[in-house]
Amino acid sequence: MDSSSATMAVRAASSSFSSSSSTLFSISPKLNPTTKPTLFKIHTHKPRIIKTLKCIHSPTRRNGSQFSCSAVTFSPLQTTDLVPSKLQRLVAEFQSFPEPIDRVKRLLQYASLLPKFDDSSRVDSNRVMGCTAQVWLAASLDKEGRMRFAADSDSEITRGFCYCLVSILDGAAPEEVLTMKTDDLEALNVGLPGGQRSRANTWHNVLISMQKKTRALMAEREGKPPFEPFPSLIVTADGIHAKGSYAEAQATYLSPDEIKVQQLVNVLKEKKIGVVAHFYMDPEVQGVLTAAQKQWPHIHISDSLVMADSAVKMAQSGCKFITVLGVDFMSENVRAILDQAGFSEVGVYRMSNERISCSLADAASGPSYMSYLESASKASPSLHVVYINTSLETKAFAHELVPTITCTSSNVVQTILQAFTQVPDLQVWYGPDSYMGANIAELFLQMTKMTDEEIAEIHPQHNRDSIKSLLPRLHYYQDGTCIVHHLFGHEVVEKINEMYSDAFLTAHFEVPGEMFSLTMEAKKRGMGVVGSTQNILDFIKQRVQEALDRNVSDHLQFVLGTESGMVTSIVAAVRSLLNSSQNGAKVKVEIVFPVSSDSMTSTSSNSSSDPESIKTGDVILPVIPGVASGEGCSIHGGCASCPYMKMNSLSSLFKVCNHLPDESNILASYEAERFKCQTPNGKEIADVGCEPILHMRQFQALKKLPEKLINHILQSQGSGR
Repeated sequence: MDSSSATMAVRAASSSFSSSSSTLFSISPKLNPTTKPTLFKIHTHKPRIIKTLKCIHSPTRRNGSQFSCSAVTFSPLQTTDLVPSKLQRLVAEFQSFPEPIDRVKRLLQYASLLPKFDDSSRVDSNRVMGCTAQVWLAASLDKEGRMRFAADSDSEITRGFCYCLVSILDGAAPEEVLTMKTDDLEALNVGLPGGQRSRANTWHNVLISMQKKTRALMAEREGKPPFEPFPSLIVTADGIHAKGSYAEAQATYLSPDEIKVQQLVNVLKEKKIGVVAHFYMDPEVQGVLTAAQKQWPHIHISDSLVMADSAVKMAQSGCKFITVLGVDFMSENVRAILDQAGFSEVGVYRMSNERISCSLADAASGPSYMSYLESASKASPSLHVVYINTSLETKAFAHELVPTITCTSSNVVQTILQAFTQVPDLQVWYGPDSYMGANIAELFLQMTKMTDEEIAEIHPQHNRDSIKSLLPRLHYYQDGTCIVHHLFGHEVVEKINEMYSDAFLTAHFEVPGEMFSLTMEAKKRGMGVVGSTQNILDFIKQRVQEALDRNVSDHLQFVLGTESGMVTSIVAAVRSLLNSSQNGAKVKVEIVFPVSSDSMTSTSSNSSSDPESIKTGDVILPVIPGVASGEGCSIHGGCASCPYMKMNSLSSLFKVCNHLPDESNILASYEAERFKCQTPNGKEIADVGCEPILHMRQFQALKKLPEKLINHILQSQGSGR
């Protein structure tokens, strides 16, 4: 293979492995260019075999180096300390080539030496998750208790990766396989210089698959029960398959009752009612709404930010009423934004005559949060960045204490970074979500270890020095959490690491630090996303589309690191992609719920055959997903389902819609509150509370904080407020 041919091969195979900015794919040879490759010992199944490598010659390079041939010794009876020594020799061999093209040629050479893979092992259970190319890995334990691996791929580059890993770990003790890390392979320095990150890291995914199979075989040998997987939904072009009772309950409502759908469409059309709902709605409600969208366009399911925007568009299109399916601060925001937009005559209705609370909104409305803001008001200059998931009253009271801008989980990082660039010596006070605040601080700490070029990709006006200088001036509230995202702590992360570290990981910015760090690591490899519910949905859609474009059989596995109600929108989006593609039949998409299969709420009914069952249409369910008594934040407690969001029932939606217009005042307790009281400074709460939201809208449009807010910050400086 000449140099130009090799270059073409490299380009053609570039999508099968990552060209990330890590040292794994940097160009930094540590050995003298003329250093000859050292011998490299690996194991096979036979006691003692000698093979001679066929040389792949290349034209003499400027430094005069060529590929050299070496003998490869196979021996399964070596002592265990040969694993690190084999790795060291392989590293030395690859580092002896100063040119990236030569290292890739050697990888292609090793690809040709990978033993033939048994066709019977090309099954889904042996597919390596997350690789752009198709990769298969088979594993077994021999009589001596050592691991045996075989691998194959439809990509030559990936075959070379597989050969290297198999050569190091085949014949190793299980403990050695489990202790090896991707970082140990960085010094091989094999890959493409420059360029963008690709969709997978082959080194990582094949190694993780080796370790997963090793753990399973060890458990089987020791007589332990097999690992219990999390419940999941598998979506294909042909339908949906549920694994585990939790997933079965979720799947039940994905094909809604057509009679209920038509009844809802009829009343919405007749009375010109718009519906805005959060992604976290109950699956039954979302199933009906998703189906009704096809006949009535004024139904929108989204995150909390877009709900108010959608309500304004519905009012502009002639809707006379807006029904809000969410917690109370969402209906408050919709009411206030409609008033600001000049649609005060449009009625806004909640789905309960009781308060629909939110743990985060409650955390920001107590005296502890006000005390936090009092401290912020004494520092100067200060900016309060408040999460949108708070009440209008909180936003108003906060804004009078400290200049305030609202943020979402998708724009909070950019908001804070931009604020630091516009106001010298600024103090930023974020709240109320403690996990998100800690995650932001951790992200900025990680940025101090990046290059200035990498930091500029996140925000063009920052570098390592500016990030280091802002860290002491970033503060976050320490006592506010979402009861749903609190679930994703150590217990869940431990199991994800054990069973799903080769899957695509998704995490809301509100998750605890353990889940955040794990998903951020996956994000670096193109295997994860951290952000808002919309960011999560977009990431899944993008990865599914990429799999369809590859036109190969594939199984994509996504761990859902947020509220389980999100699954309805995910399934709808995935099914749309699969059904609209000619290659859809080849792709399976699995959505994993990181909760115990028994994270259920038992319900009683009139069923004489089973007192622990309910009837939904013609289907009898023994349990439904959710939180028992509104409590139980653990892997077994079901907190992946928000008890407050589930107060938005389908029956409530029908009740509200059927009574509109409310001439008899039956729905008075359902009407969204329009604040008539005033702030301590004598201003209307609705007016002051909307200002932080409008500041955010201007920031999103202009990519910088509005002058009005900057002036407010500077005027407050030194006032002692």
